[in-house]
Amino acid sequence: MRVLVVEDDVRIAGQVTETLRDAGYVVESADEGEEAQFLGETEDYDAVVLDLGLPGVDGLTVLQRWRAAGRGMPVLVLTARDTWRDKVTGLRAGADDYLAKPFELEEMVARVEALIRRAAGHASPLLACGDIQLDTATGRVTLAGRPVALTALEYRTLSYLMHHVGRIVSKTEITEHIYGQDFDRDSNVIEVLINRLRQKIGRKIIETYRGRGYRLVAPADEEH
Repeated sequence: MRVLVVEDDVRIAGQVTETLRDAGYVVESADEGEEAQFLGETEDYDAVVLDLGLPGVDGLTVLQRWRAAGRGMPVLVLTARDTWRDKVTGLRAGADDYLAKPFELEEMVARVEALIRRAAGHASPLLACGDIQLDTATGRVTLAGRPVALTALEYRTLSYLMHHVGRIVSKTEITEHIYGQDFDRDSNVIEVLINRLRQKIGRKIIETYRGRGYRLVAPADEEH
């Protein structure tokens, strides 16, 4: 999963970025409003952590412009202001959640996890497809109750497919959500990752649709 962190305070930005990366996310960052607006309008993110007190274009304006441009990624707003009026203003501008500074980094990660799950239609942190279970809170993956050891890239790929069970997901879409913007998107690495996952969780659970992508399916949903 890919997250954009928009924060001009170097210390806070570093802490948030490092914590999210440790939790398994691909993280990109911006420290001012114009850059953030551009990235949010041109790149695909699963969530954004957005500070309101940015230099130049403020975070609230950036958020309003994203929503006006039809960008629907979930946004967690960070701000030093903690009045109910500020919260209402942020939520009405299009924020999905609100966290006042200072905050606990663990809470921030939990809120990002919840926003990504809900955006994909999942209420529980435990995602399941057939015998495969993925706990977004712990990063633990099991097959019929037995733990499955995955590399970081394998986990990100499976996590994205698990969040979108039943939907055909293209190679390009997977690439955009498990790598940063500087990755070579013409690479065949996605095919390699899918093959590795099939070896670890079973070949039938990931269907291939030539020219379109891949679909994660539970056994009852298998078409062939």
